[in-house]
Amino acid sequence: MNAIISRTKSLGQPLLIAFLLLSLCCSAAASSFITADHSQFLYTGRIDFSNAKSPSLSWPGSSIKANFSGKSLAVVLDDSTGKNFFNVIIDGKDSHPFVLQAKQGEHNYLISSSLTEGPHSLEIYKRTEGAEGASQFKGLLLDDKAGLLAPPKRPERRMEIYGDSISSGAGNEAADNAEDDLASEKNNYLAYGAITARALNAELHTISQSGIGVMISWLDFTMPQFYDQLSAVGNNNSSWDFSSWTPHLVLINLMQNDKWLIDNEKRLQPMPTDAQRIAAYQQFISTIRSKYPKAQIICALGSMDATETEQWPNYVRQAVKNLQDQGDTQLDTVFFPFTGYGKHPRVAQHQANAELLTAFIRQKMQWH
Repeated sequence: MNAIISRTKSLGQPLLIAFLLLSLCCSAAASSFITADHSQFLYTGRIDFSNAKSPSLSWPGSSIKANFSGKSLAVVLDDSTGKNFFNVIIDGKDSHPFVLQAKQGEHNYLISSSLTEGPHSLEIYKRTEGAEGASQFKGLLLDDKAGLLAPPKRPERRMEIYGDSISSGAGNEAADNAEDDLASEKNNYLAYGAITARALNAELHTISQSGIGVMISWLDFTMPQFYDQLSAVGNNNSSWDFSSWTPHLVLINLMQNDKWLIDNEKRLQPMPTDAQRIAAYQQFISTIRSKYPKAQIICALGSMDATETEQWPNYVRQAVKNLQDQGDTQLDTVFFPFTGYGKHPRVAQHQANAELLTAFIRQKMQWH
């Protein structure tokens, strides 16, 4: 600032006075900063609140909702990697969200300075997953004297998904004839689970990681080692408190990566037998059941090539039957059909899978 004034002085006293007046005007128009620990924020997902003023979002679909006043809005984030993307949805207009590409470190992101008079709604939704790192939400910048209004109501219904890249929404916004490995084209908001949850007015936690499997992964950890973490950033020692949030419905959509790595890549040696594959999947279902004794569990598969034949769906069916024979009456199966498309499902396929799943859940849970 002193250097700027020094240079301005060299241009004459009138210019210096004009500069100082402009600085005073800008200071007078200061924003109202709403810290992340404000009681009117509605948080959804496995979020780390160890620092209440800087909660950490790592899982796909983690979100922050609020209602606010004023004509302008800026979001303050501190991102660990600079690889995360968020949908910022104003007034429910989710067909044209502001797509926020986070930069590494703490930054202010202006969303709009030209909103209409009156109240507005806000949703900040993490499109990407733990592979892209975590983001700390610091708060909002609103107009001077503007603030948060009463928050939206939390849905009474609760769903949870354990899945891989399909459930994360990897590549779902990529062109049909393109590769699908860009973080910018990964949009969990348009994954089948998120679409289904909105149709059913259910709160959703998505515990998913691209490349993960039950027996083997493209990563150095599997879902049985990963499912209970508070943080989605790699295999770590964080612990989620399962008693803090209990779903009515759990959907498990895994084994696509197992299918590819075992049968195609031959990476798990010795090759597991059919009985061992069934037992591994059955054990994970039992693990989830131990956390949620009363939840309805749906064991799903698809819509990539694990459902091209009946081999892998039959493993799922047999594991479910074994547990049903042991007395678990709250187990079902759902299979998303393989369409012949060899890459990650695009948005159109997610929408079709969501329609199938929504109809099944409506009937099963009587969620109308």
